[in-house]
Amino acid sequence: LSVSDKSGLVAFAQSLSDDFGYRILSTGGTARALVENGIPVTEVSDYTGFPELMDGRVKTLHPKVHGGILCRRSRPDDCAAAEEHGIGLIDLVVVNLYPFESTVADPSTTLEVALENIDIGGPSMVRSAAKNFPDVTVVCDPSDYPRVLAAMSAESGLQDLRKTLALKAFRRTSAYDASITEYLGSQGSTPDLASVAGFPGVLRLETDREAVLRYGENPHQQAALYGRFHECFEQLQGKALSFINVLDISAAAYLIGEFEQTTVAILKHTTPCGVGSGPTLAEAWEAALATDREAPFGGIIVANRTLEADLAAKISELFTEIVIAPGFTSEALALLGKRTNLRLMTAKGSLGADALQEVRSVAGGYLLQDRDLKKANPDAWKVVSVREPTVGEREAMLFGWRVVKHVKSNAIVYAAADRTLGIGAGQMSRVDASRIAVWKAANASLSLAGSVIASDALFPFADGLKAAAEAGATAAVQPGGSMRDEEVIAAADQHGMAMVFTGVRHFRH
Repeated sequence: LSVSDKSGLVAFAQSLSDDFGYRILSTGGTARALVENGIPVTEVSDYTGFPELMDGRVKTLHPKVHGGILCRRSRPDDCAAAEEHGIGLIDLVVVNLYPFESTVADPSTTLEVALENIDIGGPSMVRSAAKNFPDVTVVCDPSDYPRVLAAMSAESGLQDLRKTLALKAFRRTSAYDASITEYLGSQGSTPDLASVAGFPGVLRLETDREAVLRYGENPHQQAALYGRFHECFEQLQGKALSFINVLDISAAAYLIGEFEQTTVAILKHTTPCGVGSGPTLAEAWEAALATDREAPFGGIIVANRTLEADLAAKISELFTEIVIAPGFTSEALALLGKRTNLRLMTAKGSLGADALQEVRSVAGGYLLQDRDLKKANPDAWKVVSVREPTVGEREAMLFGWRVVKHVKSNAIVYAAADRTLGIGAGQMSRVDASRIAVWKAANASLSLAGSVIASDALFPFADGLKAAAEAGATAAVQPGGSMRDEEVIAAADQHGMAMVFTGVRHFRH
């Protein structure tokens, strides 16, 4: 027993000693903790006859330790060698490693301190035990103590559990080595592996499988979910999540995170159908739904306030796949619970706060990029038109800019101060995206007179702005930066439109 994380240690060691008759070898702080609790312990240095050296850097790297772990019990030659050299057989290795990851997570950690927290003997023993799992049990996680004791008490013993624990051990040492490589690379010690602008020299995707999903985007595609999705959301009811559901939930959470005021968003295929804000969720819902009353069929609804019965009753009138909120009142749960297949999800904490980068697979490899976390900053916007935007237009610009960031490119959003009015997404030309947004607004019987047009990227030609003016928009918010900016600005002035440049683009592919 040699552990850095001592949670559950004493009770586990007590049971090993008292209930199963194990003789315990230990080192340093682990040995002291056991002795203080009256558990008999043999110090490794007493067992090997060799003292700890160099402030404890060398203590378990000894043939009497590794020979006892690696000896294959079924091999007479191995057993004879162990007996000849006085090597006792070690049947159970309980080791967790120096806390390297948490140590280097502190930005004040020096390289010297980091190096001292690189465990050498621990991983060596863990790997030796894992290699010899047919004969030796390795435990590298305190959460496994109960099932190890349970297996010992069972008739079948530890045999069925050893391989599982060995696999977990190899994964742990692999992740441990990867964290060391990443840290040293970030220090610039090895240029070929060094991180550049926050990107590691070697990309390792080491994460647990959470669930095998029913299928992928289509029934003929298999799919699985990896990572810590369940730490961001809790499912209260409904069918198991699908591949598409997981994508939609993430997109909905990222969108609603743009808004502080009471807001509801409706999405389909990760793209907003309508977004509305208001004094209450019910009013915000009406504003969001008014943008498009057809697309929400089978869509996703997300709110940033506790969902109450009045909105639950309105949602119950539609066929909806998922509803996401920070919480649900008991009355809302009772109403929505009548739809047993409807998935209800509570969002936990600050969604995506730990997901600062995103990975996408491409032919032959992966792309890694920073997530688009750029928040709208109206103070940095530049008015480029002759006419200044009104207060109402500025509010509509801000609303539209927050939404268009989450619409697939090319993206156009027509907005008022508290709602979307028309959304055009994923088109090959920006003019087409605008035409679709105008058509959607007309189809929903919404007037675009006095609206604001928000564009995720620059207007390459003046035609897009002219089309917006003809549709009724009186102001525009866009990144700017086109070779023809002067023409676009002139078109805005010609139509009496106010226009601001944000200097920020929000492409979303």
